[in-house]
Parts: sequence; C-alpha cells; structure tokens
Amino acid sequence: MQPYFFPYIGYYDVINRSERWVVFDIVKYVPKSWMNRNRILHPTQGWQYVTVPVDRHSEGSTIKDVSIVDKQEAHRRILGQLEHYRSGRAPYFRAVRNLVDRCFTETETSKLRDLNVRSLALVCDYLGIGFRPLIASQIALALPPILHPGQWALEISSALGASTYVNPPGGRELFRPEEFESRGIGLEITPTHDFRYDCGSYGYVERLSVLDVLMWNSPGRVKAYLDDQIPWTNADNR
Repeated sequence: MQPYFFPYIGYYDVINRSERWVVFDIVKYVPKSWMNRNRILHPTQGWQYVTVPVDRHSEGSTIKDVSIVDKQEAHRRILGQLEHYRSGRAPYFRAVRNLVDRCFTETETSKLRDLNVRSLALVCDYLGIGFRPLIASQIALALPPILHPGQWALEISSALGASTYVNPPGGRELFRPEEFESRGIGLEITPTHDFRYDCGSYGYVERLSVLDVLMWNSPGRVKAYLDDQIPWTNADNR
C-alpha cells in the first residue's frame, strides 16, 4: 500500500493480517491525499487536519521522491495541534505525543515516504504488531507492463510468491478477482471498521487518524480489537 501519515485504524488491520508489507512508492504522488495529512479532533467541534507540507513541485513526482517542506516546522505545529488532548484529559496523551515526536526526530531524511514509514513502524511497535516493510523502489521486482491500477497488487504479490493479497474495502473496485484466481493468489478485502470509544467531553468522530484512537484507548485494547477482526488469529506470526 501507499505509505500514509498516521492513518486510520483500518490500515493497521491490514498490517496485522499480513506477513509481508510492501511500501508502494513507485507510482505518482497524489496531492492532498492521506499521504501527507490526516484528521484529529478539533479543540471545539468536529475535526481538523494535521498536515505535513510537501514541495510544491511534488505534483507528478513519484512517491519516493516527494520532499517535506520545513520538517522542523511541521513537527512543531502538529505537536501544538495535539495539545488540546492534554487539557481534554485524554488518558494516553503523553504516549501518543511521544510517538509523534519520535516520528519526526527519528526520520533522518526529508522524504515524506520515510516519515510515513517511520510513523507506521512506531505505531505497530507500540501496539505489538509485527511490521517488516519492503520498500518497492529498493527491491528488484521484475514486473510486466501494468495495464490497470489493480494489476500492481497482483504482479507484486506474484513476484514475491504471496498466497493472498489483503486490501481495505475502499479499494475493492480496483481489482479483478478472476486475475488473482488465475494466479492462485487469494484476494482478501477487510471489513469496514466501526471501532467506537469514549472521547471524554468531545463528540466521537469516525475514521480519524490512529492518533485519536490511541489518545483514548490502551494499546492492549486496540490490539485486541484488531486481532478479533481476523478469523484465524495467530499473533506469533505477525
């Protein structure tokens, strides 16, 4: 999948079901997508974006080449946007703030891809999910010409010897199940998520960034929820 910035809980469901994760960074970057922004609660009502600004020339660039504009300023601003969770008495504020802080300070480059992969790794480690990413642009994949968007997953899965490809429900229409079947590769579409939780004095908003989920829920509760989504749970293999 494309590397998103602290994505919603359904993204981690896909990781939790997977033995091998491919960071899909070899296609064009889409501006104003989940790759450089996500949503958290607003201090007074509804939600707000947390955004990592990227170079204005990034439109049309390959994901692997997209650069962040002033990473230090983005770091400072996003930490500031999280402060209202402290006054709102989110029980896991300090732990989540630390994840964001580490994400920025431990990312050594100015590449958006690297920042996002670090965010995924930190959250997975916090939740106890195995995460062993392969960067598509850094591995030798001999792929044929791609004729439609859903074929990328098919060809990469085939090249890596996968038995099953897993994708969130939002991408269902991209794939042609008969193509996967002809290769002997299963196509698994995960369910839509409705993980509800108490947000203190705030109103609950669905499908916010995992940052909001983790502000209000222990890592154990979130991991248990994700494991419950899998009909065959074998956490030792993840």
